[in-house]
Amino acid sequence: MSNSAVATSASPVAATPATVEKKVVQKKASGSGKAKKATATPSHPPTQQMVDASIKNLKERGGSSLLAIKKYITATYKCDAQKLAPFIKKYLKSAVVNGKLIRTKGKGASGSFKLSASAKKDKDPKGKS
Repeated sequence: MSNSAVATSASPVAATPATVEKKVVQKKASGSGKAKKATATPSHPPTQQMVDASIKNLKERGGSSLLAIKKYITATYKCDAQKLAPFIKKYLKSAVVNGKLIRTKGKGASGSFKLSASAKKDKDPKGKS
């Protein structure tokens, strides 16, 4: 009788880790399903194209300010400029370094920006062909 008592007490203990493992596996499987969720494609063009178009179409003699660029993007592309603000600032800084834009006033992403002469020349042949 003592052997049967030991056997019955051992079997529930052995069954418990197996059920715990099954639960862990199920949780991992459900978590990986969320990671595979597809992201929606944005309805607007890339930030680079939006900023270049805004500077070109605003045609301000002293250059277009960050605020004017954001307002143009919001009005034209119907997207939230506050959400795109870090991307716009990053592009403005990198474009000045690359020589695509010229900063006429200010420092960093604040200030006014114009398209450089080389950027204007590059855009014309692409538009004609």
